[in-house]
Amino acid sequence: MAELLINTNKLISNISKISNFLEKNNIQWSLIVKILSGNKEVLSKLLQNPEIKRIHSIGDSRISGLKIIKSINPDIPTIYIKPPPIDTIHSVVKYADISLNSSITTIRALNEEAKKQGKKHRVIIMIELGELREGVIRDNIIDFYKNVFSLENIEVEGIGTNLGCMYGIQPTYDKLLQLSLYKQIIDAKFNVNLPIISGGSSITLPLVNKPEMPKNINHLRIGESAFMGTTPLNGKKFSDFSTSIFEFRSNIIELQMKSTTPDGILTEGNIGHTVDSWEYDKSNRAIVDFGILDVDAHELKPKDKSVRFAGTTSDMTVYDLGPNPKTGKIKYKVGSKISFTPSYMAVARLMNSKFVDKKIV
Repeated sequence: MAELLINTNKLISNISKISNFLEKNNIQWSLIVKILSGNKEVLSKLLQNPEIKRIHSIGDSRISGLKIIKSINPDIPTIYIKPPPIDTIHSVVKYADISLNSSITTIRALNEEAKKQGKKHRVIIMIELGELREGVIRDNIIDFYKNVFSLENIEVEGIGTNLGCMYGIQPTYDKLLQLSLYKQIIDAKFNVNLPIISGGSSITLPLVNKPEMPKNINHLRIGESAFMGTTPLNGKKFSDFSTSIFEFRSNIIELQMKSTTPDGILTEGNIGHTVDSWEYDKSNRAIVDFGILDVDAHELKPKDKSVRFAGTTSDMTVYDLGPNPKTGKIKYKVGSKISFTPSYMAVARLMNSKFVDKKIV
């Protein structure tokens, strides 16, 4: 079985570095663990580590993940990081201490459910700043907050925005300053002091302690930088974070010298994705034990630079190992493993696949 190796020590080190960096700048953060798809073994390693006590909350986009988090450590504050579907309101209130919201209908439903469960449910209201994903339209902000403040079982935790996820809108000083100013307007209008201004995700991390970040942005929601060591602002490694927490290994189940050109009439019935142009007529082709159902092969980078993607289908993928050398031996055989560095999306898909083994190393 193909396997995903997870180095939790390197992950804890990244988490510690993020906490050190943000604490120096008076910023709290939520660790977003949706990449783990609720894997209980990895979550247990994380949540039982003392470093987690330095984090504001643990976030996931799936109720099942939050349920597992609460089963491991009921005292850890949890945050549901997308506007809740109405039919999940009972579970959201039960397993999430905080939720991100942009619909007054949903918040009213959360209020009713929180009353039934004898709780106060905390909300961060998301503001639309150009990414065109979740967020209250800016012209409606005052009326929106007025309606929310009237709800007895809702506690307004703060204001937030999402940038960089769908269109890749950059968190500029202007964008973040708008968020900061809206917080000040709400505070003055309703005589409150919103505790949190949540200024985005890993894409905002490189702006901390720089002129691009307004001083009162005091919360971030971070997943990629913790798990991958990178920031989506430029796709590069951030600081001295580890970028080798995950390694994917697949098994060679067939290895033969084959033509690089298919033989026969091509149809539209194929479900695979292939590379059709090669500089040689025949080569060693290795079939490995994963396919499109498990992960997009284009999100995997072979550690061996001589290994090249040739094609993929639902449950098998083909890699080109090159033509036979005139001297020496081929370094792979049936039963050998090919190792890859997975992207963030590759890890998320692999963690979600029940056909890929997960191993803590």
